Amino acid sequence: MNSVRTIVEVSERIPETPSTVTLRFSYAPSATPGQFVMVWLPGDDELPMSLSYTGDPKGVTIKAMGATSRHFLSVEPGALVGIRGPYGNSFDLAPRRILVVGGGSGTAVLAPAAEAAARNGSRLVAALGATTERELLFVERMGRIAETVRVATDDGTAGHAGFVTDLVGPILGQGPFDAVWTCGPEVMMRKVISAAEARAVPVVCSMERHMKCALGMCDACALGPYHVCVDGPVFPAERLRNVPEFATSKRESSGRRVRL
Repeated sequence: MNSVRTIVEVSERIPETPSTVTLRFSYAPSATPGQFVMVWLPGDDELPMSLSYTGDPKGVTIKAMGATSRHFLSVEPGALVGIRGPYGNSFDLAPRRILVVGGGSGTAVLAPAAEAAARNGSRLVAALGATTERELLFVERMGRIAETVRVATDDGTAGHAGFVTDLVGPILGQGPFDAVWTCGPEVMMRKVISAAEARAVPVVCSMERHMKCALGMCDACALGPYHVCVDGPVFPAERLRNVPEFATSKRESSGRRVRL
């Protein structure tokens, strides 16, 4: 873990969807799939971002959700950004057959984990969801390593018309699967957990919470007894099942708790 900020130059900017871009950069510290870095835009704020590419060059995939993330979308090659980390834990690559369930920008953290699992000999099926076809993320990238990629869009413009969680039960019914990996809105992940538990398949969730320090000190990312930045962001579902805040509330940057 590198807790000292390093200034790096953006080497590539890749538009992924109308609201999402990937920034690539050279950064020496090693990282494993599932970990995140704190990314600072000079003159603006610092945000936690999962690594969507963990090799060299590394990369983060950013969706416009607030003022700072929208500013990141306009960053061009040659710009300087600050990086510290990586932080947190990573995915266990031991399962031999894995269902990967990504919702929106949550697919960004799942893609490098899926690639690492595939290199390790695992077989994968992917279910990816988004609000509309143009917002689907990394479908082609996942298609290069997965046996099957199923998609769902809220408006029916691609694949299943509805939520990606609608696909989980039928896919698991075609098993067997050793694990489900998921990242996306917490309400989505809770539904994934329910569908998988009905078939006794373990679930691993990558959590996205507001993180300021990344060191477990500021309490901004508290989730029940856990701090997502140091205890996660990758959690087995059994650690989340009885946490009242999971899929019900979150903390804003001010620390105020709000309902999801």
